Amino acid sequence: MEYLNLLAPVFAVCAVCYVAFKAKQISKADPGTDRMKEIAGYIAEGARAFLLSEYKVLVFFVAVLFVLLSIFINFATAICFLIGAAFSVAAGYIGMNTAVKANVRTANAARTAGMNKALALAFGGGSVMGMCVVGLGLLGCSVIYLITENSAILTGFSLGASSIALFGRVGGGIYTKAADVGADLVGKVENNIPEDDPRNPAAIADNVGDNVGDVAGMGADLFESYVGAIVSAVTLGIGVTGLFGGAGVTYPLALSGLGIGASLIATGFVKGKKDSDPHKALNMGSYVSALLVCLFALLLSEVCFGRLNEAISVIAGLIVGLLIGIITEYYTSGDYNSVKHIAENSTTGAATTIISGIAVGMRSTIVPTVLIAVGIYLSYRLSGLYGIALAAVGMLSTTGITVAVDAYGPIADNAGGIAEMSKLAPEVREITDKLDAVGNTTAAMGKGFAIGSAALTALALFVSFAGSVGIAERGINILDYKVTIGLFLGGMLPFMFSALTMESVSKAANKMVEEVRRQFRTIPGILAGTGKPDYKACVAISTQAALKEMLLPGVLAVICPLAVGFLLGTEALGGLLAGALVTGVLLAIFMSNAGGAWDNAKKFIEEDNYGGKGSDAHHAAVVGDTVGDPFKDTSGPSLNILIKLMTVVSLVFAPVFLKLGSLL
Repeated sequence: MEYLNLLAPVFAVCAVCYVAFKAKQISKADPGTDRMKEIAGYIAEGARAFLLSEYKVLVFFVAVLFVLLSIFINFATAICFLIGAAFSVAAGYIGMNTAVKANVRTANAARTAGMNKALALAFGGGSVMGMCVVGLGLLGCSVIYLITENSAILTGFSLGASSIALFGRVGGGIYTKAADVGADLVGKVENNIPEDDPRNPAAIADNVGDNVGDVAGMGADLFESYVGAIVSAVTLGIGVTGLFGGAGVTYPLALSGLGIGASLIATGFVKGKKDSDPHKALNMGSYVSALLVCLFALLLSEVCFGRLNEAISVIAGLIVGLLIGIITEYYTSGDYNSVKHIAENSTTGAATTIISGIAVGMRSTIVPTVLIAVGIYLSYRLSGLYGIALAAVGMLSTTGITVAVDAYGPIADNAGGIAEMSKLAPEVREITDKLDAVGNTTAAMGKGFAIGSAALTALALFVSFAGSVGIAERGINILDYKVTIGLFLGGMLPFMFSALTMESVSKAANKMVEEVRRQFRTIPGILAGTGKPDYKACVAISTQAALKEMLLPGVLAVICPLAVGFLLGTEALGGLLAGALVTGVLLAIFMSNAGGAWDNAKKFIEEDNYGGKGSDAHHAAVVGDTVGDPFKDTSGPSLNILIKLMTVVSLVFAPVFLKLGSLL
């Protein structure tokens, strides 16, 4: 069975090789006209400048945690923490760098070759991000474990991934929404100019934000989930080795490797046909990878365990992930009644737009919660606590293709922006708009998948934490006053965290609005198209605001579990994690889906419904979309990382909590 352990690093290396090949292929494609290259250069420069500035800030945070881990845990765990942070940074930077190259080439392909070539380039750019995430994630996990055979050390790698992910998601989310809100309020609402209009000084910053938030940020989010699921399965798998030899560890590692293989095969099925729907091509890739993983899970389970229980746990998680994506589409796509209902309510003003959007978001939590509960029930009944971790691994086994489809969206969105700012022919924008419309749906589905995977990953890590501190056997008494305190504090944290991130967007957006108004007021001829906006000033505002505002939420996510663990003990910390998991998942689903529904309600009206662009209904819908921006792209997605980071911090520092006991 030992040869199966090699599947993980071998397929991880294959994914990295694919990244190198595809990135080079995209770089060779024609970037288009001089004006297109100029606009793309602004976007690339802004995106790289932000990420490098962000990483410089994170060096200090990483250094402090490295010292703490070295002192309180051990040096090996601290080194693995550095490796996890470095791999997460590398995945985000490589994926985003390729995305900013793919966006202008997608626009040019739409100009010269049509829909199918544009789809291929946009998806190719997304697949680099996807394969970077799974390739580097599995390479780090598998090599570290195969060398050390120590799952405790492996948690350091997961903590490194989580730390970078939180700042990447929060910082990127604040950046992109500050630019987006500023561009919408002054551009669309006050001056009635189209989105991505080159006259809007915030247009470049808005496009930069798509890359740093929706590509690098999402990639870091799922990198963390992917690594966390594998680490929890390996940690719990050691506990079943008495029954199955080394199969408890081999199975999740080998299955993750085969999942990469399935995603690589599935990329070949994403091919558009003449006048075909791009959504069907992208769905084909997702379904092919899911079917292959199901087959691999069954075969591998029979080889490792001589039974299919573990495979069914994996398949349960995979199906739950797919169904959550479908349910998310139902609540956020303009093809269904939820979004149309919000659009209809926009005819009576912004207030009813907001009310109906909040109701849709709240209602959208019901089915995903039931699905997660069913997945937990089935996996536990079949394989115990280990089964819950396998369900998380199953849900994330197709991460390569899932991230590829998700990252396709912002690339298509940027391609449309470049087409608009370069003043390309209307038929080019029609192609990019069609790709972008699909991208909005895939992005919403990706957020649903990220939330579902965060729930199962955090639960699996929580189970590992419970086992490491000895409460898995005896349980937690919720009538214990310390546990109750932990539950209330944990339930409160996602609300506090969301308030901080939304306030950050509001502060940054206010600065952006003032800057855009100033430029419209002081630069002669800017609205007439004869004056040139100062794009760099808006990029600088978003960058500075994001770097400043991301620190407090990020630090709190680490300090809160440490404070509760030291002051009140492990049972109270278990309560904290449980409370944060429940409210965090529900709040994340609500905010992400409400924001997505508001966004697509606006787009539905723009398709000549209820008066179309410029109508009163459209103005109301723009207000809803503006409120929804931080919901779906900053606060909601950041909650995924909050609940995972707090859990992995608790898991890493569990030995210290046990040694010291509670101080109160």
